[in-house]
Amino acid sequence: MDKHRVMDMVQRMSILLELKGANPFKVRAWKNAHQTLEKTEEDFNTLYQEGSLTKLKGIGKGIAEAITVFLEKGSFEEFDELKKIFPDTIFELFRIPKLGPKKIKVLFEKLGVDSISSLEYACQENRLLKLDGFGEKTQTHILKGIAFLKQNMGHFRYKDAFMQAQVILEDLTKSKHVQKLSMAGSLRRKNEIVKSIDLICASDDPTSVINFLGEMAYVDAVIEAGPVKTCVVLASGIQVDLKVVRDQDFAAALHHFTGSEAHHVQLRRLAQKNGFEINQRGVFKGEEKINIDSEAELYQKLAIDFIAPEMREGMGEIELAANQSLPNLVELQDIKGVFHMHTTYSDGKHTLEDMVKTCVELKLEYVGVSDHSQTAVYAHGLTAQDIKKQHKEIDVLQKKYPMIRIFKGIESDILKDGALDYSKDVLKDFDFVIASVHSGFAMDESEMTQRCKRALEHPATTMLGHPTGRILLGREPFPIDMHAIIDHAVSLNKIVELNASPYRLDIDWRLLPYLRNKDGMVSINPDAHSMEALSNLEYGVNMARKGGLSASHVLNTRSVAQMEQFLEI
Repeated sequence: MDKHRVMDMVQRMSILLELKGANPFKVRAWKNAHQTLEKTEEDFNTLYQEGSLTKLKGIGKGIAEAITVFLEKGSFEEFDELKKIFPDTIFELFRIPKLGPKKIKVLFEKLGVDSISSLEYACQENRLLKLDGFGEKTQTHILKGIAFLKQNMGHFRYKDAFMQAQVILEDLTKSKHVQKLSMAGSLRRKNEIVKSIDLICASDDPTSVINFLGEMAYVDAVIEAGPVKTCVVLASGIQVDLKVVRDQDFAAALHHFTGSEAHHVQLRRLAQKNGFEINQRGVFKGEEKINIDSEAELYQKLAIDFIAPEMREGMGEIELAANQSLPNLVELQDIKGVFHMHTTYSDGKHTLEDMVKTCVELKLEYVGVSDHSQTAVYAHGLTAQDIKKQHKEIDVLQKKYPMIRIFKGIESDILKDGALDYSKDVLKDFDFVIASVHSGFAMDESEMTQRCKRALEHPATTMLGHPTGRILLGREPFPIDMHAIIDHAVSLNKIVELNASPYRLDIDWRLLPYLRNKDGMVSINPDAHSMEALSNLEYGVNMARKGGLSASHVLNTRSVAQMEQFLEI
């Protein structure tokens, strides 16, 4: 948590300096320090305690001293002086796409814009039209960005909330009064976006547990602290709701507060038909309370199969459970290999060998290398010559690491007309091709659907990458008829990617029941740009489980031999 606090401060410091018009070298130094902290794999707390922060390349003596004072006192003089000039609300503006420090500086100095609300007002009054470097198109784009931010205000990506929840759970278990403890709510259901961290605890002393949480260093404010529940806000801005119950009520409370509401409404109807009543206190037969020791026992009382938390969304899972036809959900250990990873050949952080070695350490049977194609200049896409060089290196690494099969692939941009990025002569040298849209989003649904259909029809295409182009809390999906895309992919025996990046999680899990019923297949791909990001697989498996997919609907649960057969190698 200290590292995240420092990273936030360092980033804000670089922004404030740039807004003030400080020496560009000084601004760059703080930006570099932020990048260093973001990328370093060394333990931050150890370096800080040893007074060795300057060992990190990019953190000089002055910045190291500022970090130390910040951690000891909560701030430092220069930071405080800058915050007197620019209010905290100015940082909201950086969340608007394509609005950087230079434009924000102009807005602040010329129009007094220092928040999203003041910027929206300025746009509505058409005040941006008179500023140099702005115009009607920019103003319209800004208003759309503001509308998107408002819609997603107070929302957090699953990974970000989960990582913080893990820390809290670990800390709370240090209390001798905690008997049982679990995540609940949308976080336990593994929704891609959550509003809060919900926790359920069994304890013999609720007050002690509630006070224990409120005293955590990363708790920014205590909103409510009652006898059996508390609500706090973390420094990151996310809300934590903790409910404390008796040990004998834990299973019922966990089920109730896991949700979803739609699931509970349907479950209560079923319970009533069978003469039961279900609420947060448990299961009742008339006035008699029926004790349950687990969620599984609760479902058993209703004569239906246990429903995994991920599937409790009121989307037909209760009917499946009643008919004993729930899918055998895919698990992380079912995954045999990965496709879609980037190396230093394009925009990856680590070398090809680093990525392969990590896959070996993860006990994977195969890995598909897929750097960006030549049209993706912004991502250092590979030329035909680069491809030959990479393929030679793969051949060398294949001999060095015989325990893993290395497939030669590419993430090819889908051009506006639906064509792939290379000639047939180049494409024939790949074992697989992930076809993805990375530009030209301004199409209507019909045009984009036809574009992606044509890409799927290309003989070299293996799978359609991140098919709706969404960036969670960053960019809406482009318009596309995904039912038509799934139908087309199935008819061609092509794969739809389930991009496991926590920023994408695309295809949306809500489409997976349709894909499953059409007997389609996904490939759960990490879209890894670093060794660490290979662990994204877990987030993709979460989404596959929410959508009710079994291993048979996931391409990369197949063995090496089966994969070679599928790829016709």
